[in-house]
Amino acid sequence: MKSFTTSTIINASPETIWKILVDAQNWPKWNPTVSKVEGNVALGEKITVYAKVNPNRAFTLTVSKYMQNEQMVWTGGLPLGLFKGERKYTLSQASAGGVAFTMQEVFSGLLSPLIADSIPDLKPSFDEFAAALKECAER
Repeated sequence: MKSFTTSTIINASPETIWKILVDAQNWPKWNPTVSKVEGNVALGEKITVYAKVNPNRAFTLTVSKYMQNEQMVWTGGLPLGLFKGERKYTLSQASAGGVAFTMQEVFSGLLSPLIADSIPDLKPSFDEFAAALKECAER
């Protein structure tokens, strides 16, 4: 199983951060890791993401969990669970104030050992996403 995680403390309300996260079509305006996002961020909806790390490939995902101002999960992969990617965006109160933002992606499934080797290191783009979200929310 391969996974990537990033987190940061954001000095903004959960509502402010959530509003930015669910307005995915405007991500390219503040987020240097994506060139385009299509679709509506709502439970059960499909989202298509064009990441700068692989600009010639579109990633179609389903919003599989949506808890407003707390957590959402985007899921994609191959049929029958042969390969699955699950990206989780989580907001929680930070003990020192502000909001703790965490983004995690976990790859799993029977074909994961074979496919995971072709996945580049996403940690730098995850860190870049978190820093850009923080900057946007704190403006």
